[in-house]
Amino acid sequence: MQVKFMWNGIKVNGKLYRAWYWKTSSRNMPEGTITIHAKDYTHFPEIPGLRAINNTDLMTDYFDKDRIYVTPQNRWYPQVLEAYNRAQEHRERMRKRA
Repeated sequence: MQVKFMWNGIKVNGKLYRAWYWKTSSRNMPEGTITIHAKDYTHFPEIPGLRAINNTDLMTDYFDKDRIYVTPQNRWYPQVLEAYNRAQEHRERMRKRA
């Protein structure tokens, strides 16, 4: 399985799963935790060491998008942090264009 964290999502075996990245500020998460939140309702594939959370409840007609919390202790964290920083740079370039 080939996994790449891109500024606009996660690429697994050549397929892009579009996502946003942001720093999580929750008392329940370690400082520096990054959230990867799906832009679409497509589920993230299973990636060893990462767990996608989705609270969809079909009984109540509630639909949720996948999200992954990546803590600084996670082996994927350096790559996720780099993707987060590239996403921030991209947002800043877009903001300057407007």
